Amino acid sequence: MSATRVEGTAEDLGSVLADRLADVSYPTIGHFLEDGFLDPAIQSLLDGVKVAGRAVTVRIAGNDAFAMNRALLALHPGAVLVVDMSGDHRHAPVGAVTAAAALSRGAAGVVVDGVATDLAELRATGLPVFARGTSCLTTKRIHHDGSAVNIPVICGGVEVRPGDWVLGDDNGVIVLSPEALGAILDRALASDAAEPALLARIAAGEPLDSVLAV
Repeated sequence: MSATRVEGTAEDLGSVLADRLADVSYPTIGHFLEDGFLDPAIQSLLDGVKVAGRAVTVRIAGNDAFAMNRALLALHPGAVLVVDMSGDHRHAPVGAVTAAAALSRGAAGVVVDGVATDLAELRATGLPVFARGTSCLTTKRIHHDGSAVNIPVICGGVEVRPGDWVLGDDNGVIVLSPEALGAILDRALASDAAEPALLARIAAGEPLDSVLAV
């Protein structure tokens, strides 16, 4: 199982928030919110990952491979690179070289609204990559005026702004502003803390009508 990667800075919510994210179950957040959840078709290509980091964004237009290179240079330790493929789900912008470069910048993971390539090599790096699948077709060494780095993008139907928190595990990906995450975190942690006792009551055979809220 891959190690949990939880990164952050003190810029908005402080390092305490990053530490607390290690203890929260991301699906618990789904009990309290409706927005920020990426299309469930975007899934981890590795097993057993848990990622939390601040978004660095890139919009790739017209199969522009150079845009990804510029985005890699913008990465910082703990960042999660979020890739808007402008609706292209055929050309892979992420592969072995991309993963190696992202790791060299200290990235916590990559989320692409599209496909990836070099699956075996990606898994060997241990870098969490979330995508819609894999393909042998890749972006090309061309420039496109529609590409841009660190702008608001759309990924999996969700708007992602630079600096947003990106949370990903085997269940999917959530993107929340620092404010939205801070507002929900206490409730999610409290729910997680209560769950073991609830499971124990069910396992002990207590009548469900006395355990479950109805």
